[in-house]
Order: sequence, then C-alpha cells, then structure tokens
Amino acid sequence: MTIDSDLKALATAKNFAALSTISADGQPRTHVMWVDADDEHLLINTEAHRAKFRDMERDPRVTVTVINAENAYQYVEARGRVVEVVRGDAAKAHADALSQRYTGNDYQGTIQSERVVVKIAPEKIHKNNL
Repeated sequence: MTIDSDLKALATAKNFAALSTISADGQPRTHVMWVDADDEHLLINTEAHRAKFRDMERDPRVTVTVINAENAYQYVEARGRVVEVVRGDAAKAHADALSQRYTGNDYQGTIQSERVVVKIAPEKIHKNNL
C-alpha cells in the first residue's frame, strides 16, 4: 500500500517524529526521533539494544506522529505495525543519510550494539491542519 503523500512529505523533510511504543509493563513510551519514509513505510533508525527497539520486537504496534518543524500545528499521526527490520551495512548507511539531513554530517554517535531500520506500515492516519 502506498504511503499517504502528506505523511511522506513530512517524514522525508527535516522534521522530527514522536514514536510511541508499548513497554513490557504495558505503559506507553514516547521517543522523539529522526524519521524517514519510503513509498510504503515510515522508517525509524535506532540501535538493537535500546528500549524502543525491544518494545517493537515484543509488540509491533506503534504510533508515529511527524510534526512540521515550520508549523507545529501541522502534523500527521500514523498508527501501524512494524513489518520489517533492516540490519547491517544498510542500516548504518541509513543512519548516515539521516544524520546528513538533520545535521549535515555522517552519524557521529557511538554505536553500542547494532544499527537497525524499523519499517512501519501505517494502518490509520490522522492529519491536523494539512
């Protein structure tokens, strides 16, 4: 299924997203993230040891809200599921590409475990002021 065009436009620009996952005890957990999209999925890049990734492995249901950096009243909320995880060199290259978009440099953080790209298939969309 093709991703919503407004969602893709926001997710492929220099905008931040709030990723909400469900922790092991059932509590919601929200993380402010860099975000990306392909033609079908939202893309979140993280590390395999992080709580957000463990949450998504255990329960693939997530919500991602991408907020327009130029007007915070414009956003798209996408509820969906993790459908694939990309690992290895492709995930590291994606982290560098995201870092170039957001900072102008390759990813500078210390990688503690393994970079992963989480592909999220949106199932329900809510738009605000778009």
